[in-house]
Amino acid sequence: MAPVRSTPRRTLELELEQARHHGRWLSDDEREALADRERQQESLQQQQRQQRRKLLILLGVCVLVPPLWPLALALTLYLLFPLTTSRLAVATGLSLLVVGGLLAALTAALLVALLMLIF
Repeated sequence: MAPVRSTPRRTLELELEQARHHGRWLSDDEREALADRERQQESLQQQQRQQRRKLLILLGVCVLVPPLWPLALALTLYLLFPLTTSRLAVATGLSLLVVGGLLAALTAALLVALLMLIF
């Protein structure tokens, strides 16, 4: 009779916890996909921490140099409210593009009107 290959106790406990959490036993593929997803989330969190650390260093530099205080304010808002600040930045950028386009069209129309008056 061949010896039964036993899984280490810790692995069995982890599988039991996963089964309780998901309401059923997970297949090997599902466990592997879950582990991959967790690794990706950890990697993303690590990247976010590094980006935040870099922004904090840049914020410190901006606070020390008075002409960069508006940038320091913007970085502070971004660090405190990243999602809201990102949305606000996108809305502001789009608004600037629209206003710039309208100003260009108005300038062109005024230039054409001026040329019609001259010639």
